[in-house]
This record gives sequence, structure tokens and C-alpha cells, in this order.
Amino acid sequence: MIDRQIPTNLYDYHMAQLNISIPPALKSWIDHRVAEGRYSSASDYMRDLVRRDQESEPDDIEWVKAMLAEGEASGVSDEKPETIIANIIAQRRARHG
Repeated sequence: MIDRQIPTNLYDYHMAQLNISIPPALKSWIDHRVAEGRYSSASDYMRDLVRRDQESEPDDIEWVKAMLAEGEASGVSDEKPETIIANIIAQRRARHG
């Protein structure tokens, strides 16, 4: 009998290779995070960042939809467009830290 293991998710099946270039300061940051022990390698750290980005995308889309609906419902503003954009950015940063 052949024992075939079915991967539990797409990440377990096989790995593709990707080479990237980053500034030395970012490389140092990655090395620091790996040295802390949370990640086993730079690749592990990068995979985690990509996964978190994938997970946050639906939240981002819903946030944009909610902001558009709020904007449409609020009517015309007397504020300058630059002020409105700055406020939106500040709210977004406060929400995501």
C-alpha cells in the first residue's frame, strides 16, 4: 500500500524560489527578527509577511468600501481635499498601528 500524504494547505506542497534585492538596513532588520527566535530564517520571515498581507486584503477592501459609503452619505465638505486625505491617512494609521 502506498502512503500518500495530502498537503494541509498550498504552502506545504512545494516551494518556488524567489530572489529579491533589499537595502542593507532592511536586511539588518530581517536578521534581527530571525535572531529574536520567532523565525527560523529570512525565508520564514518573508513567508509570514506575505501571508499576513494576504489575510489583511479583505479587511482593506471592506474598509475602503465603508469609507466610500461614508463619504457619499456625508455630502459635500468645506474642507480642503488635502486635509481630508490627511485625516483619512491618520485614521488608517491609528487603526493599524
